[in-house]
Amino acid sequence: MNFDLTEERQMLQDSLRRFLRDKYDTATRNRILESETGFSADIWSALAELGVIGALFTEEQGGFGGKGFDLAVVFEELGRAGVVEPFMDTAVLAGGLIADLGDGAQQEHVEAVIGGALQLAFAHGEPSSRYDLNRVQTTAKAEGDRIVLNGRKAVVVNAEAADMLVVSARESGDVGDEDGISLFLVPADAKGLSIEGYALLAGGRAGEVTLDEVSLPASARLGAAGKAYPVIEARMAAANVALCAETLGAMHTACELTREYLGTRKQFGRAIGSFQALAHRMSDLLIEMEQARSAVINAAGHLEGDRVGRERHVSAAKNLIGRVGRLVAEDSIQMHGGIAMTQEYELAHIAKRIVMADHRFGDTDHHLERFIALASA
Repeated sequence: MNFDLTEERQMLQDSLRRFLRDKYDTATRNRILESETGFSADIWSALAELGVIGALFTEEQGGFGGKGFDLAVVFEELGRAGVVEPFMDTAVLAGGLIADLGDGAQQEHVEAVIGGALQLAFAHGEPSSRYDLNRVQTTAKAEGDRIVLNGRKAVVVNAEAADMLVVSARESGDVGDEDGISLFLVPADAKGLSIEGYALLAGGRAGEVTLDEVSLPASARLGAAGKAYPVIEARMAAANVALCAETLGAMHTACELTREYLGTRKQFGRAIGSFQALAHRMSDLLIEMEQARSAVINAAGHLEGDRVGRERHVSAAKNLIGRVGRLVAEDSIQMHGGIAMTQEYELAHIAKRIVMADHRFGDTDHHLERFIALASA
């Protein structure tokens, strides 16, 4: 099988890497992290104009990519540069759900997302749901020709900056049932919607969302009532592929920074990278990186496959990336010494991104258990 990038994907990778190398350094990111929104509107608009968001949607949805390898190419470059802009939440998750389920009028939002004019957030996880996608307690009740939402959503990334939220709520069934979950488009200024925001350790911002008698027209529902779970699961698989690729890119940067440091830092008149113990540790990291890259390629290649195969390969990749990522982050910091912990140095941010990625969308233990369950399905 040929794993070389197509000409179009190679061009996308080259242009994105060149843009981020010129425009996205450590000082720029630190200024973004200190801002109220947690991302740069200028960077967002420039990357949208470059076609980065369009690469995350299929041609039928108004983009020019949307496959597993398109996501992997884009997010690996975003991970290399430590980009904190909410591509995952606006495009892959919330935007992707609208593209998958939206009617004609709702599809217009996808065009706005691709153009960089609309910010979205996906409000699905709840305080008691942990990593279980089917555990939804937020309720949606019909009252005449309106639907009323009540409940709480936890760690909703990009919630404060979002113009609109895609909110999951249960229309029928018991907590934990896959059937009965629906998705709704909720404007950020909807009456009864409140957001308590905070900064995230790995960059960007999130919020705790409360829905108190939020009244919506029936036209706010995405797709058929109570049938959203399979689409949510598929979108979360795409998000996991993107997150694995992003973490792979971050690991590459961590290894490159470490290799450069070992070649310049001297002790006893020699570069410390010439010491056998450190050279062996660096070699081990590079070997683990190759395994991680293979896992990302495998998951991306199965993203459009059958449900069991897709989820099994995604969980395998997420488990491996979590384990290798922790090793890369810890060893990179140890081989750097104290400088690796300073915010002004690139590795400080990159290492945090790598470690915290394991806790989003399911950690190593969760995906190991899930892989075992799927393997016997």
